[in-house]
Amino acid sequence: MLDILWSLAAFIVTLGILVTIHEFGHFWVARRCGVQVLTFSVGFGKPLWQRQAADGTYYQVGAIPLGGYVRMLDSRVDEVSAADYPRSFNAQSVKKRAAIVAAGPLANFILAIVVLWAMFIIGVPSVKPIIGSVSENSVAARAGVTVGSEIIAINGDTTEDWQQVNLAFAGAVGAQTVSVTVRDANQREQAYQFDISDWRIGQQQQPTFVDLGLLPYRPQATTELVEIAENSPAAAAGLQVGDKIIAIDGTLVTEWSQIRDVIIANPQRTMDFELQRGQQTLMQQVTLGSQEGSDGQRGFLGVVPYVEPYPEQYQFEQRYGLVESLQKGTERTWELMVLSVKMIGKLLTGIVSVNQLSGPVAIAEGAGASASYGLVYFLGFLALISVNLGIINLLPLPILDGGHLVFLTIEGIRRRAVSDRVQEICYRIGGLLIFALMAIAISNDVLRLTQ
Repeated sequence: MLDILWSLAAFIVTLGILVTIHEFGHFWVARRCGVQVLTFSVGFGKPLWQRQAADGTYYQVGAIPLGGYVRMLDSRVDEVSAADYPRSFNAQSVKKRAAIVAAGPLANFILAIVVLWAMFIIGVPSVKPIIGSVSENSVAARAGVTVGSEIIAINGDTTEDWQQVNLAFAGAVGAQTVSVTVRDANQREQAYQFDISDWRIGQQQQPTFVDLGLLPYRPQATTELVEIAENSPAAAAGLQVGDKIIAIDGTLVTEWSQIRDVIIANPQRTMDFELQRGQQTLMQQVTLGSQEGSDGQRGFLGVVPYVEPYPEQYQFEQRYGLVESLQKGTERTWELMVLSVKMIGKLLTGIVSVNQLSGPVAIAEGAGASASYGLVYFLGFLALISVNLGIINLLPLPILDGGHLVFLTIEGIRRRAVSDRVQEICYRIGGLLIFALMAIAISNDVLRLTQ
């Protein structure tokens, strides 16, 4: 329950920041163009808070935190006197109206640059993309990649951490091959060609490199217990923190993976655990619990093993000065923008499945998870969503900013506005398309929650 509330709170904060900045972009440029702003609202529906400024603009927070709007004076919907007409939106030139419309997405891109700039100033704890293992019969296995090597470039683009590896592979979806350059422990570099002609991002919400068979290095989990869950089978059997599991039902175990496999395969079974507790060796009968898994009932014990420390040589921090952080933030924002456009194109062409669309539930989960990891991770998530919001709003669909820009472009070329009738039809079609995409995204969220 606490996790749900945390994710909900993080989602509201994230969406509140993104919507406020987006709408402020429209608001700021509109005011600079001499347009009267009637309402600046974060959220829809009945106002929970409202204040009228001296210039007549209402600032408010709506009850439904799923968007926002800036309502400007417009003679097409408002009764406007001759004196106020020059301050209405529709009285402005095409260039000014286009600037006002484009200012929202532009504000999202600027926000991404700013938060990434702050993130790189604070410092991002990172790990090098060291290959821990390769899945059998995977794309990476067929390419012959060496375990223990560090991925240093994909298609010539430098990869400093696993996030960059993930984004680089995502950008390569739909290609025939992708070049992966690695450096082994002896500092020798080698390039591998991954055949990805048949690879499509599937329904599993997992990183692209895992989809291709590359598993990151993980420190070894030992047979020593560092945590016993309350009311668990381990607690009921009297297992203690510091115990080392030596054998199960007479079979010696030396790795945690062996213990995990035995536990999962024996739900509700009573088994003899041989333990080392300090200088003592003792036997303890444990009745394993049972829980539902993707492949049926699975056993569980309710313990956490000790994990060896991450090697210092595999860790680093991405921290830069004020100027270099701004440069890095701008570069990362551009990379995210390019990737977003590519992924939308691949979604339209079927290279990426619509099952990959995520809705508000997935965004809330991502917001909650990133916020729980710390400020720098939340900033990175905020930048990613801000870029996506900006790109989506620029799609040439009526009701979106991109659709308005299309109408303004046509008006600029024809020297005549698109008729209200045509615009109304386009808005309805655009609304249906947006509704359909949202329905798919939300259904994907529901399916992922029930799997």
